[in-house]
Amino acid sequence: MADPTMPLQNRVTPEGDIISTPERGLMMGNRGGALHDGERRLRARRWVSRQWISCRLEFNGRKRTVMAPNRYTELFFLDEATALAAGHRPCFECRRQDAVWFATLWARLRGREGRATAREMDDVLHRERVGPDGAKVVWQTTAEALPSGAMLRQAGRAFLVLSEKLLEWSPAGYVRLVPLMPGAPVDVLTPRSMVAVLSAGYCPMLHPSTSELL
Repeated sequence: MADPTMPLQNRVTPEGDIISTPERGLMMGNRGGALHDGERRLRARRWVSRQWISCRLEFNGRKRTVMAPNRYTELFFLDEATALAAGHRPCFECRRQDAVWFATLWARLRGREGRATAREMDDVLHRERVGPDGAKVVWQTTAEALPSGAMLRQAGRAFLVLSEKLLEWSPAGYVRLVPLMPGAPVDVLTPRSMVAVLSAGYCPMLHPSTSELL
């Protein structure tokens, strides 16, 4: 039985891992269904479907019991940059305006008018975030080639790219500012298509600790 005094394992890192921490962050989301058992413990699988979304913490006054039996597993993110890095797109229900803009930019990048469908985006994103072995997909470029809002891995830690600087991620907020080193190859945590949408003008919601560091 899960220890009721311990935080639930439902917080997502930029690496896409689901950890236990008392911090909850600014956003909620899910991966298409229930990842937990009747004792509110995570099972071995880390997703149910390709529909990975990020949501508002509050919407239309709805109330939920977190990790209730036979319900989808509520996941939490420090901010939207974290959610994007983990591979979660905006929800079309509770974040309609953000989701439509995201999908419009997605279609525009592919030379189309209108907006992309959720299924189209989910199919592409799933290939970009999870490899054949189930591990997170990372890709390489130089740090200066990344837009603000993207996240990368450096010395085993996750960093947010913002205003040509790097901000170190932690479950409670961004904790350290380091200079961006031009020309240095880096491992990118944010999926390629997410980075393209960020480059096209999508602005994710960021944790307030970013303004304290800049």
